[in-house]
Amino acid sequence: MNNKISEKVINRLTLYHCILSDYINKNIEVISSKQIAQLLHIDDSQVRKDINLLNNSGKSRVGYIVKELKSSIEKTLGFKKNKKAFIIGAGNLGSAIANYGNFTAYGLNILALFDNDPNKIGKIVNKMKIQEVSQLPLAAKEEEVDIAILTVPGKFAQSTADFLVKANIKYIWNFTPVVLSVPDDVQVWNENLMGNFLQFTYNI
Repeated sequence: MNNKISEKVINRLTLYHCILSDYINKNIEVISSKQIAQLLHIDDSQVRKDINLLNNSGKSRVGYIVKELKSSIEKTLGFKKNKKAFIIGAGNLGSAIANYGNFTAYGLNILALFDNDPNKIGKIVNKMKIQEVSQLPLAAKEEEVDIAILTVPGKFAQSTADFLVKANIKYIWNFTPVVLSVPDDVQVWNENLMGNFLQFTYNI
């Protein structure tokens, strides 16, 4: 991934990608920065600045070729680079993520779910058997997985993160309401669901 691209720009580019995918489904071949901006309620100059980072061949005054722009975003953001991940915590949220079918289109392959609840172990979620969490270190080594999607209850978040670090997991997508303490060589992305909700409802 291009280190020069900020998180905010990456977020907008993923939204552009969703719009472009919808245009392709509708057999629309060209899109303008103004059309993208109107759908997202942002300034079209911002859209043009973002797209300029892609070295896309389209011209904003004429319009961008939808398939080419979509491909440029995928190449820039590394959609085609295969990434493997495990889900830790097979509750409602973990199971919902496992059942979400679009991750593979973005290069993320979820291989397995892990839990320590005997009532869940052995059950099937989206063709994946829920495994005992103690099996994770060996599975991570065999499958060369270094990404974990953490969906355990908050009270177990830090201890589970410590376990993942020992299992040589280097990237944690954290859906728990806990700020994790990890070594410097481990990256954590906090998915702050309640924070996003409060931002959305702040002025209601």
